[in-house]
Amino acid sequence: MSFVERYLGDKKTEVVLFSSTAIALYGYDQGMMSLINTNYDYLDTMGIAEEDPLVGVIVSVYYLGCAVGAILASYLADAKGRKPSIFVCLAVTALGNLLMFIAGLRFRQGALALMFVGRVVMGLGVGGIDAVIPVYSSELNEEGGRGKALAQEFQANIFGLNMAFAINLAVTNGLGKTNQWAWRIPIIAMQIYPVLLISFIYRLPESPRWWIFHNREDDARVSLVEIYGEDDASAKLDELKDAAKEESAHSIGYSDMIFPGGQQFHETMVTVMGQVNQALTGYGAVSVYGAQIFELLGFDVSTAEYLTQGNFISYFFLMTFAWLLIDRVGRRFLMVTGAFGIAVCFALLTVLGGLATNSKQLGIPNMAVSVPGSIALFVATGLFGIGWLAQVWLIPTEIYPSTSRAQGSAISVITWGLANFAVTLLTPIGFNNLNYWLFLIFTGTNLFAGWWTWAYSPETGGRSFEENQQFFTDSKEHNTWLVTRVKDGEYRHLPRGKERDGVEGERQPLLAVDGA
Repeated sequence: MSFVERYLGDKKTEVVLFSSTAIALYGYDQGMMSLINTNYDYLDTMGIAEEDPLVGVIVSVYYLGCAVGAILASYLADAKGRKPSIFVCLAVTALGNLLMFIAGLRFRQGALALMFVGRVVMGLGVGGIDAVIPVYSSELNEEGGRGKALAQEFQANIFGLNMAFAINLAVTNGLGKTNQWAWRIPIIAMQIYPVLLISFIYRLPESPRWWIFHNREDDARVSLVEIYGEDDASAKLDELKDAAKEESAHSIGYSDMIFPGGQQFHETMVTVMGQVNQALTGYGAVSVYGAQIFELLGFDVSTAEYLTQGNFISYFFLMTFAWLLIDRVGRRFLMVTGAFGIAVCFALLTVLGGLATNSKQLGIPNMAVSVPGSIALFVATGLFGIGWLAQVWLIPTEIYPSTSRAQGSAISVITWGLANFAVTLLTPIGFNNLNYWLFLIFTGTNLFAGWWTWAYSPETGGRSFEENQQFFTDSKEHNTWLVTRVKDGEYRHLPRGKERDGVEGERQPLLAVDGA
């Protein structure tokens, strides 16, 4: 027995660990740029000032790369398989990261251009990973445990975020903000993720669903035997074949998904608005510009940086509630309550930010507003993790059939990329011009996100892929998208009192982690 087999156990555990590590890679980038943006040598090398809009542009172009990468990776995932697509995306990510690292290393001429290229190339890879990994993971999990599995994987996302910020903080304090290695080391340290994942991917099975939908039954059987052994493989294979026959009769293209009147336009709007609403929660601003927010609340630079790390650590532990609750109370409930809770926190931050900014004139001690303001920011971050981090990535993998699941996930990443491009581009401009009033805008956008989700996003937890697709069929029959008016509001909550045995198709698990 090999070292890997001895300590990881089986393929189920290996797939979950691999997916979690891949999603941690996405989290690492979010934390990586936070303190790099304030490093004096970095700004000097790029030839920009700290308040130059180009600071935000460098951060945000990454998301444009993500959008394009999602399209290319989803095509590759459908044409060549989930694993080859993931491998290519990891290689591209490593290349983009290396380009960022060498930008201005020996010659400052062209440093800014190379940094832009590196950010875009890395975005191509990470965007592809974000598009394919949730599909790969969801295709190998049961309907009763899909949410928990993906929420656990996204807790790894926060681990990556913490790791990046901790490395940033350590080298910044150790080397100083005028040292080039204080910003280059956090960048190159990211290489551990793609290198580790590339060296491990050969051990994983290809999605049996992908094999079946490409008429490669023997290969599907091999994957199923890897996961379950000979005894259960035949039964699982028959279930997949039945699902494939039903879905293969419907050929779906992007035109059927993105244009009004298309066969899956409704599903696409749920997917798109999920990502738009996630961006509107304002967390993208918190993850990249967290230290600046604490400074706005009245803390000095060093304290603000440590508080940002503390916020990310709290975020990591609070994310445990996401995977404990997501399959018990549902995706929809957590999203709606999370959005309204975050709105309250940002409303408090508006007031407290105003008091902190004018504390001297008002004669208010700094700590009287900075402490409750920090608590509000900690709570808002935790509510985002519990209510919004994993759900918007999970839902697209649950509402599309296998023939368009990768495309649906790609649309999700494209929307995420474009929405976060706008948020990360506009946030520094907002801070520089609106100051604490920016929090009031996020209050309003969170209220909108909560309302839209309550009105139009169905509960997909605890239901098979086919049952979730039935919601969209029912909505056409009822001639409404309002969840409360479709089938007497049955999709407002998790299914109740339903017989769970003997259901055919994609209802049964392909991968169920013990204890899920």
